[in-house]
Amino acid sequence: MQAIVMHETGGPEVLRLEEVDRPEPGDGEVLVRVHDASVNPIDWKFRRGLMPKELPAILGNDMAGMVEESRTEAFSKGDEVFGFAIGGTYAEFARSPAPAIAIKPPALSPELAAALPVVGLTAWQALFDRGGLQEGQTVVISAAAGGVGHLAVQFARKAGARTIGIGSARHREFVLDLGATDYVDYTSEDVTAVVKDADLAFDAVGGEITEQLLATVRPGGALVCIAGAVPEERAAEREVRAELLIMSPDPAQLASIGAQVASREVRVVIAERFPLAEVARAHELSETGHTRGKIVLFIG
Repeated sequence: MQAIVMHETGGPEVLRLEEVDRPEPGDGEVLVRVHDASVNPIDWKFRRGLMPKELPAILGNDMAGMVEESRTEAFSKGDEVFGFAIGGTYAEFARSPAPAIAIKPPALSPELAAALPVVGLTAWQALFDRGGLQEGQTVVISAAAGGVGHLAVQFARKAGARTIGIGSARHREFVLDLGATDYVDYTSEDVTAVVKDADLAFDAVGGEITEQLLATVRPGGALVCIAGAVPEERAAEREVRAELLIMSPDPAQLASIGAQVASREVRVVIAERFPLAEVARAHELSETGHTRGKIVLFIG
């Protein structure tokens, strides 16, 4: 099969299209013929060596495709599925444990399905599992136009929360159109001066924005981070619960999110869709940090 293989860390040029052996599914797993795969920021962080990964490696966590071979009673050959894979999804085939995938709704296109697993579950678990967001509460969401952020805005809106998106000026109308109640342009406005007494802050950026978001949360509120260190001591001083979220695959949540997108209650924005051979361009775009929505690789 063809796959994008990384033998060394570095720039996008280290991603090479090669012929490799097709993986074999183990007990409780399926082999998926990948139709589309998702590009996430963690991919280029692995590529640059910012996070450890055993080499050579095939990158990619989430995908959508058709079951080619099944060694579990949960799925059969020909089932259209989406979710997570072991050993990388930048490839024509990938193996997935049964608890890491769900049946793709017929109305959900493969590219939208592939875009969902990492960002959809991250947004959902940050807001509700860790953040405990409830109707009538106020949530602040950084990088609100990004892959995770644009879904978090919609989930929060559907839950009846007052939703404040943070991003640059060019994304204002986009985020408001997704259902955000308010929007703060961090390039020209002081977030800490504009936002007060939020019940929950969701940090998808890290760095300086983490401290700014912490300052917006009321005592007794929560800060959930998915990028960078959690300021536990300063949060404790403010009586704010601060947590780092590491997303966990959950097929029930994934199926629910997929159904919401299929029914158009929630929309997934695809920034670009590249052929597998143009993965370097996809990484270059992702690494800018200013993508609106998701980047997807078309494989077959």
